[in-house]
Amino acid sequence: MDAKQSDLRLRVLMFPWLAHGHVFPFLELAKGLAKKHLRVYFCSTAINLDSVKNSLNNDDDIPIELVELPLPSIPDLPPHYHTTKNIPPHLMPTLFKAFQMSAPAFSDIIANLKPDLLIFDVMQPWAAKAAASQGVPPVYFATSGATTFALAHHSYTHKNWDCFPHQAISLRDYEKKRMGDAGKTIQIADAGEGFVFGVFDLSNDIVLMKTCRALEGKYVDYLSTNCGRKIVTTGPLITFADNQETGGSEIMEWLGEREDGSTLYISFGSENYLSREQMREIAIGLEISGVNFIWVAREPAGSEVSLEDAVPEGFLERAKQRGLVVRGWAPQAAILAHPAVGGFMSHCGWSSITESLYFGVPVVAMPLKLDQPINARLVVEAGVGVEVARDEEGGLDGNGVAEAVKEVLVEEGKERLRSRAREMSEEVKMEGDEAFGEIARELTKVCARK
Repeated sequence: MDAKQSDLRLRVLMFPWLAHGHVFPFLELAKGLAKKHLRVYFCSTAINLDSVKNSLNNDDDIPIELVELPLPSIPDLPPHYHTTKNIPPHLMPTLFKAFQMSAPAFSDIIANLKPDLLIFDVMQPWAAKAAASQGVPPVYFATSGATTFALAHHSYTHKNWDCFPHQAISLRDYEKKRMGDAGKTIQIADAGEGFVFGVFDLSNDIVLMKTCRALEGKYVDYLSTNCGRKIVTTGPLITFADNQETGGSEIMEWLGEREDGSTLYISFGSENYLSREQMREIAIGLEISGVNFIWVAREPAGSEVSLEDAVPEGFLERAKQRGLVVRGWAPQAAILAHPAVGGFMSHCGWSSITESLYFGVPVVAMPLKLDQPINARLVVEAGVGVEVARDEEGGLDGNGVAEAVKEVLVEEGKERLRSRAREMSEEVKMEGDEAFGEIARELTKVCARK
């Protein structure tokens, strides 16, 4: 492509929220669009762009221009906390504040780059408004699934969480309360009431959504009808890390010594932390079930809660032959792709769910907050997961953990789950391969109508 042709390419500015669960789906979308010959700019904070650079080093032939978003200087929020990854929970409100204070700097970025289109995230409706004010059409990219939005839209419209037309998807009383409490802590500038659906209204003609019709087709259609926007699915947008990063090769070597389908992978993401009681009950459940496991154990910075202190005395020593505890980072995609892995105990964050289904691994669902309970109900409805039983307050016990683990990895019903997960994997991969052509066409239409 010569310089003249390059100047005619659609110029797209990508602007995710500061969480890795948002940054990397945006990055995978950016890579796909760049391969379709769109000119892509990717905007985030310096600390997040460092992670993006590491990912792009594995794809040197993909031209994506990185644009740093300067956050204002706040004494309690040094630059290494300009991301949600590993940030102490008490600093999250400060990060929200700093992010929103960066709005003028982001308006300057738009003015300097003069993109044809902005693809923005849920936490920054002010970015969409800034783009529109400069004649740049904004398009919302949702990194959560359609089911969550469909239920939330129903709740907002009907002023309650009940009577959703799809009865498999519901929230328990303690989950509704936690959802409400979480919403009160998120103060979004320029959002207004019902900000989640406000960003749908700000999106020009279409909404991009990280999902697949194979999993969520009826919820995609329900949401599209109710929000008045065409939902364009992007596929799973899986990020593949270098297995040679810290500890990766040792983990894969350990897995290589296990029988196919024998191992449970346990991870609750980079931004979720278990209580002492939850760690203890998981350990009890693992001991009862007797399965092999890889447990990615993380504690928040400055936490006094550690796995060693939480689990029953002697557990780690007794489980040494069949269990591996990993501190910090683990190559999740590579682990899920390994034939020894037969189940994934997950908090049911959307990226973890889509990765598990991409690789055909059934889910042991243990949701913690926000959209995670909805995602857990979805995988159960789809026949690719089992949810850990809870009491009326959301507490769990080791027996309930063991029952769910055994259903996925030990009992006869595991074959039904695995078969359905393999079918889903094939469908999800096929959709992902075909998605970017349609996305590029729809974005071009948006720009043509501005």
